[in-house]
Amino acid sequence: MNIQILSIALLVGMFVIATIQPINMGALAFACAFLVGSLIMAMKPAEIFAGFPSDLFLTLVGITYLFAIAQINGTIDWLVEGAVKLVRGHVAWIPWVMFLVAAVITGFGALGPAAVAILAPVALGFAFQYRINPVMMGLMVIHGAQAGGFSPISVYGGITNQIVEKAGLPFAPTSLFLSSFFFNLAIAVLVFFVFGGSKVLRKYSIASGPLPDLHPEGVTQSIVGHGGTPATPISHHVFEEQTKNVSALSGLTTERLTTLIGLTALAVGALVFKFNVGLVAITVAVALALLSPKTQKAAIDKVSWSTVLLIAGIITYVGVMEKIGTIDYVAHGISSLGMPLLVALLLCFTGAIVSAFASSTALLGAIIPLAVPFLLQGQISAIGVVAAIAISTTIVDTSPFSTNGALVVANAREAERESVLKTLLIYSALIAIIGPVIAWLVFVVPGLV
Repeated sequence: MNIQILSIALLVGMFVIATIQPINMGALAFACAFLVGSLIMAMKPAEIFAGFPSDLFLTLVGITYLFAIAQINGTIDWLVEGAVKLVRGHVAWIPWVMFLVAAVITGFGALGPAAVAILAPVALGFAFQYRINPVMMGLMVIHGAQAGGFSPISVYGGITNQIVEKAGLPFAPTSLFLSSFFFNLAIAVLVFFVFGGSKVLRKYSIASGPLPDLHPEGVTQSIVGHGGTPATPISHHVFEEQTKNVSALSGLTTERLTTLIGLTALAVGALVFKFNVGLVAITVAVALALLSPKTQKAAIDKVSWSTVLLIAGIITYVGVMEKIGTIDYVAHGISSLGMPLLVALLLCFTGAIVSAFASSTALLGAIIPLAVPFLLQGQISAIGVVAAIAISTTIVDTSPFSTNGALVVANAREAERESVLKTLLIYSALIAIIGPVIAWLVFVVPGLV
């Protein structure tokens, strides 16, 4: 077995191990980088660490640190509750408000599972209270989270855009974001009507009943996701004890106002002035922490360190693969097929099927670099292929084997949980088969983006 095939086998092994065992894939990747780079290929440490994504590391830390502050001081709850109040008297608005709020939360940098953990109990509480299909509500939250997930200041967007930019491929972050948003919006429209939306539309008004609890204690079953990252049920909410006494009902406090200003500054700085997202995010987070150090002291513990380790390890290992010639080896194999459109479709299917069971974040860090040499040949729209791969890799996060899907199942009522699980399994299987084909037809075949 040559070294290129061995490195690919180790990459596949990482996904398998992290899927069936609670071991972070990033830690496995660093170990494999040492095994292949140092022990087999006698690479120097500097050569191995040359692939470490320092820019992306700071982006992930800065964005998740800032979002943790927004969670702890109640800004996220304030936004969610404000949106929830809008649905009083309008049943048909409920699923769409959940979709849009999820998109806004991930669009400003939250990880998808964080947004789903916040909104799933609210959405499924509404589903029970107003007799809406719980699967519809869960899927609207998940697809909303994916719709905002590729904004230029989001985690997924940061990963994808930095890989593409580093590779020298055409760089179009806005096109990627809009492609993902409207693709997930189209799925949400289908989900709405397939799962009973027409009946919901006939419910013109509702009584002003109590709002679902933003932090219910009804879920006790721990759901474990892949790669060692737990999908925590909402009864173990991320807020620290000192914040439990701060009601989300207390209105727009000074802390929340400054946090909203900070989030706006992040968006303007990154999108208008083209400042580095990570540097702006960490600067805003530090400024907020200085303004309220006691409230923010727990925020650093809420940084998604498992995700940071995951993506840093994977990209470092892919860097080792590039140095030993694996990327060129794969590119040559792909080029030998002589059918660019078919190759793009196979990449989309690979992303969808693997991501249904493994980490979407890790897969984005692995599959796009493997496609780079093929895309650099210019035979096909690189922007369209990247968009199709990114969408195919993330739309299957509805699977109960993923953190997002598991959170929806965990927050369903006990009597409905088995039914929700089975429906999500069927839905995810269909979306893994149909979704890549649609993404390929829309973004790759016509070369529109």
